[in-house]
Amino acid sequence: MVVDGIDVLGSLSPSRAGDFMTCPLLYRFRTIDKLPEPSSPEAVRGTVVHKVLEDLFDLPAAQRTPEQAAELLSPTWEAMLEADPELAELFGADGPQVGPWLVSCRESLDRYFTLEDPRRLEPAEREMYVETLLDTKLLLRGFVDRLDVAPTGEVRVVDYKTGRAPGPLFEGKALFQMKFYALVLWRLRGEVPTMLQLIYLGNGEVLRYRPDEADLLAVERKVNALWKAIQRAAETGDWRPNKSGLCGWCAHQALCPEFGGTPPPLPITRQADIADPGLSADDTD
Repeated sequence: MVVDGIDVLGSLSPSRAGDFMTCPLLYRFRTIDKLPEPSSPEAVRGTVVHKVLEDLFDLPAAQRTPEQAAELLSPTWEAMLEADPELAELFGADGPQVGPWLVSCRESLDRYFTLEDPRRLEPAEREMYVETLLDTKLLLRGFVDRLDVAPTGEVRVVDYKTGRAPGPLFEGKALFQMKFYALVLWRLRGEVPTMLQLIYLGNGEVLRYRPDEADLLAVERKVNALWKAIQRAAETGDWRPNKSGLCGWCAHQALCPEFGGTPPPLPITRQADIADPGLSADDTD
């Protein structure tokens, strides 16, 4: 696989790495088979709210208010609907569910203002694409929702989530994505980010974590080990399912052996086929 003229072993985003850790078969379905997945009102809400918060910071600081965010909501949704008219099908034949759904989007935005005052913030970057090539020739890439840099140089990596904050047993999984981004930024800039911050708009909680070099070296070892496991699965064809509570959210149960299904014939894979082919909506969710 060649990226910008450089031979690389493969590539991973935090979402696809998370897929493999959750269920190798899910990784196969998404990355190798490239099976389509239906959207959902929850996923679209995440996209809309992210876009509104991104655009909010285009305004002068004094105008970054809850009322202005609400004004941005409908035009943002309408622009998405114009780009993809099939989204209307998520809300019934005549769209009767759009109104309550837009109210839920507004509630997420209102909740944001209880957690931060955007009038006091000037992000250095928004929806920032980052990538770095590890010494093992594994390319790591993703989109960072927001990067704040203090006048004194401290860096804060911020990610918005429209769902609810996880319980203590699942915080580590939630922080993996943020540590992944921190690793990429460390390799790019030579400094470990000071703070990782997850903002949960579903229930108004904020999860903060201060990484250090030991944390990020551990993440680097983990992603390299994940890639080796992905390569082994490709070589053996053993993309085994991992049944868990997350199966209820999976769009591919009909094809999963755990639910009596049969996966489609495995396509002939090359090195490029098992790499993360690109960044999807869940990489910015």
